Order: sequence, then C-alpha cells, then structure tokens
Amino acid sequence: MSLLEILILAVGLSMDAFAVSICKGLAMKRISLGNAAIVGLWFGGFQALMPAIGYFLGSCFSDAIQSVDHWVSFILLALIGVNMIREAMSKDEAAGEDSASLSFKTMLMLAVATSIDALSVGITFAFLDVDIAGAVSIIGCTTCIISMAGVKAGSVFGTKYKSKAELAGGVTLILLGLKILLEHTGILAGLMA
Repeated sequence: MSLLEILILAVGLSMDAFAVSICKGLAMKRISLGNAAIVGLWFGGFQALMPAIGYFLGSCFSDAIQSVDHWVSFILLALIGVNMIREAMSKDEAAGEDSASLSFKTMLMLAVATSIDALSVGITFAFLDVDIAGAVSIIGCTTCIISMAGVKAGSVFGTKYKSKAELAGGVTLILLGLKILLEHTGILAGLMA
C-alpha cells in the first residue's frame, strides 16, 4: 500500500472524528489550543490504536467484530446526539456544559464511537503489504490535525448560533450513526442502486 493510499485512507477515517469535533467546538464557550489538542489527541490516538489492534487480531475475529461495530457506533453516536438535542432545547444555560465536556468518560465514548471502523481497516492491513507502524502514525496524526481544525470550525460557527448549532450537531451525530448502521447492514447500498 502506497503512502498516498494510506493518506487518503487516513483522511477518510478521520471524517467521523471531524464531524464530532465540530460538535465539540459548537458546545464549548471558549476554545483554546489546549482544548483542541485534547480532542485531537483522543481522536487521533484511537484512530491509530484501533488499526493497530485490528492488525494484531487478524482475520480470525473479523466476522465477530464486523457484525457489531456498526451497532456500537450507532448507539454511542445516537445517545450523544440525543443528549445534545436535549441540551439545545433546554432553557437552562448550564445544560450545554456536558456536550462541551472533555472528561475521560465523554472523550472515551466519542473516541471509541468514531474509531471502531478503523479496527476493520487494521484487520485488512494484516493481509496487505503495509508498514503498520507508519500507517497507524499517519492515520493518528491526520485525524489529530483534522479534529483540532474541526473544534475550531465548530467554535467559530457556534458562538453566533449556539442552540441552533448544538441542535444541528446533535442531529448530525444521530444521522452519522444511522449512516454507519445503514452502510454496514447493506440497506444504504440497496437504496443507492
């Protein structure tokens, strides 16, 4: 696999993290480089970790992983999205604090939800001529940078239209989870044909 192919793959894998990073930026009252770096490191770290794990698991567990990865992603993203919508509809100013949270629990859920597909990519790496250390480094760094940019983009948009943007962010997360679910169950492919 060439460097260009790995870079294109890294950008593709980072799109879920980018969308969630925008939502994080929408919810934050103040953005700092440190906050953007925290989001970027969580997402980049998990986008690098998952293919590495997948690579070492190999094909013997691929059927079990692929049969549930879309459900895990959908449930996590839907729960987070519903929470963001609830907070956007709330009149309580403090209600939005949770979606801006960078707590261990929140970031772990988001990082797993946005990187679980990368596990399957790692399994395919086991069957290809891939330098796994180089590939996961590129994937992780690309996702980190794109996620940091997403936080900034979300904050710029969110300062003017916070509740509408948070509502849109929640809907986006739910739709993203639904898209993952429909793609993996083959329903989306059937509709596009």
